[in-house]
Amino acid sequence: MTVKVTERDESKLSHEGLAAGVRIWDVHQQDQLVGMFHNEQEAHSYRIELEYLEAKRQPQ
Repeated sequence: MTVKVTERDESKLSHEGLAAGVRIWDVHQQDQLVGMFHNEQEAHSYRIELEYLEAKRQPQ
């Protein structure tokens, strides 16, 4: 499984968000957006949780 955390490109933020200094981290699982976070640590915590759950589902 591929889970990635990336910071959202500024070109995809609103002018208001840019002016307010908003930063967003996206979490993608198998190239699908599965979460959006304002805090990078929360995004990575979610990534770790997804990876753990996927590992539990796979047959040993």
